[in-house]
Amino acid sequence: MNTQLFDGMVIFTEVIKYGSFTKAAEKTGHSTSYISKEINKLEERLGVRLLHRTTRTLNLTPEGELYFEQCRQIVQDAAQLESAMLGHQSTPKGHLKISCPTSFGLITLAPLIRKFTDTYPDITFDVELNDRKIDLVAEGIDIAIRATQYLEDSSLISRKFMTSEGVTVASPDYLKANGTPTHPSELKDHRVISYTNLPNYNTWRYSEKNGDLIEVNVDSFMTSNSSQLILSMCLEGRGIIRTPRFNMRDELRTGELVELFAEYPRTQIEIYLVYPSRKHMSSKVRSFIDFVIDELGEK
Repeated sequence: MNTQLFDGMVIFTEVIKYGSFTKAAEKTGHSTSYISKEINKLEERLGVRLLHRTTRTLNLTPEGELYFEQCRQIVQDAAQLESAMLGHQSTPKGHLKISCPTSFGLITLAPLIRKFTDTYPDITFDVELNDRKIDLVAEGIDIAIRATQYLEDSSLISRKFMTSEGVTVASPDYLKANGTPTHPSELKDHRVISYTNLPNYNTWRYSEKNGDLIEVNVDSFMTSNSSQLILSMCLEGRGIIRTPRFNMRDELRTGELVELFAEYPRTQIEIYLVYPSRKHMSSKVRSFIDFVIDELGEK
């Protein structure tokens, strides 16, 4: 293959990825004029127009769409091959991009990374803390940590390494002012704060002691997509929340929060390491996965 043609393919995929010549230039460290010339040269070699471009918009032509699908795969395969070769290094090194739920990242992942980097000082990190489900491949994530009751089927590889529990909690001040519910059905008479990243977040489900399902349709005083925010509001005595144990530090032990319905079966929440593929796994990814399993994995 003509090496200039491959360089053009790389530039072309970056332009489509970032949506403009200017952004592609910033990301690749080239000038905008260089990017433009490379696209022009690529179109001349292929004898087709790949892009419709104006001062404001950039759109693929039908030929461009076909070419992009093929050349994106070629560029991706080349990157994976390079990663695989680097993966044979005796000492893992490179950059790891990790996605993790906010509270789990702050409480559990942060000290883990500090310990990991003592062993692997040549590995650097980009850690994205968020409570949303992300597309690993589209966002270039090496490893995601996901906490869920049900892990959906996908082409991604997953390894369970922890189990946590969902608990219902309130502050002593809230309970003193509003009374302590003794059965989940009583929640409809209380101020509750719901976490909106869950499906049907205004329906709180429990199990009776005999295993029967309890569904409580709550009228949320407040909702949020931030697990940290709802915990903060709960600590301030603003309402009752449901949250995984891993979202808390020592609040239950110190008495800052009180668990409700402790005699009822608790929801089990499984925590996974999720990554795109075992194929061509680099040593940096493998070493981090193994480290997490060794440190936190259920014995």
